[in-house]
Amino acid sequence: MTIQKFLGRTKEEATERAKAELGENVVIMNVREIKPKGLFSVFKKATYEVTAAVEEKESYMDSSTALKNMHKMHETINMAADEPIHIPQTTSKEMEQVKAEQSAIEFLRRNADLLKKEEVGNAERIEEKLENLQSILEKQLSTEKKESPKEPEVIKEDPKKNESLAFVKVLYETLIDNEVNEKYVNQIMDELEKVNWNSSSVDSILSNVYQKMILKFGESHGIEVDGKKPKVVFFVGPTGVGKTTTIAKIASKLKVEQEKKVAFLTADTYRIAAAEQLRTYANILDTSINVIYSSEELNAAVEKLEDHDVIMIDTTGFSHKSVAQKEDTKKLIQSIDERYDSEVYLVLSATTKYKDLIEICDVYKEIAEYKLIFTKLDETTTYGNVLNIKLYSGADVAYITAGQSVPDDIEILNSQKIVKRLLGGR
Repeated sequence: MTIQKFLGRTKEEATERAKAELGENVVIMNVREIKPKGLFSVFKKATYEVTAAVEEKESYMDSSTALKNMHKMHETINMAADEPIHIPQTTSKEMEQVKAEQSAIEFLRRNADLLKKEEVGNAERIEEKLENLQSILEKQLSTEKKESPKEPEVIKEDPKKNESLAFVKVLYETLIDNEVNEKYVNQIMDELEKVNWNSSSVDSILSNVYQKMILKFGESHGIEVDGKKPKVVFFVGPTGVGKTTTIAKIASKLKVEQEKKVAFLTADTYRIAAAEQLRTYANILDTSINVIYSSEELNAAVEKLEDHDVIMIDTTGFSHKSVAQKEDTKKLIQSIDERYDSEVYLVLSATTKYKDLIEICDVYKEIAEYKLIFTKLDETTTYGNVLNIKLYSGADVAYITAGQSVPDDIEILNSQKIVKRLLGGR
């Protein structure tokens, strides 16, 4: 599948350019209004960017094969609607698009065993995984009929191809709505071409996307103690992302569930309440806490705690634009004695803008290699940045948190759950 962008003074003009470049069978994946910026922006008109796609190779099948496939589809899928569907009168081309997208809706409503064929494991029913994808489809169908009646239509000669192309378009827009960066959405769409999506059923398309996105996250692990102790773990990140609370949550899990002996060190001497907050958690967990005021004190403090399994170090949160505090944190982490097994976790808020997250990741990459922890997932409705930053940084996502409760509101990243959310599920 070929995906390109086209600009125009109107949506229609951008669409016509897409048709002229890619042909009449082009499919519009996304339309974005670009508002002018700058001092004289009030005197300028907005332009429109159209993301268009077209399959590079046509797939043909003879009539007997098509008939067999149609019979097979009707044997496994109940395409009957739960209630009468009333569609306004429209042109023949519009009717084909409506039928294709309605077919995709009905498929998701009826087919509950999508991922069994792909052996993802003990997958739940697809209706439970993607409960609100149906409403997204219906809303999109209604909006497109009202706002974009002139949009290019899918090829109508092959109903199966129409259904697949309509479904791919919905997947594209669902990922965009969940704030997955367009660069990564296009990569996912490009990978679909390798499985010949335009001749595949809707279930295999969604299953393929689901599995590929899980593979992009990779396997997640929390803090692991391999017998060599103590393990020294640094927690770094901007101010206000919840480092101290996250440390307490992980420490509680390690002590209560794994029976590990945990100790706290805090190097956050900028915030008066920081040490006291960690001290409160230490008292609850009945563990030790010490304050270190410089990198020179680090190894001596760790040496006194060598009988512990894990030593968790709370560092100063700072703006990624603060050079001085960045250098202090870098010096602290690099000063740890090589005989100790150490690792660094960068704590990020899921509510932070993608552009800012990129800058933060770049700054902390200069300090040390790190794993990722995303906090405040309960304060956002879109999880796209979790995938965006995973792919941008190449770092593993270890933990996610969703709330202030200690130790309940934290878990090792479950990529299946995140991917379901990104695909419109709950």
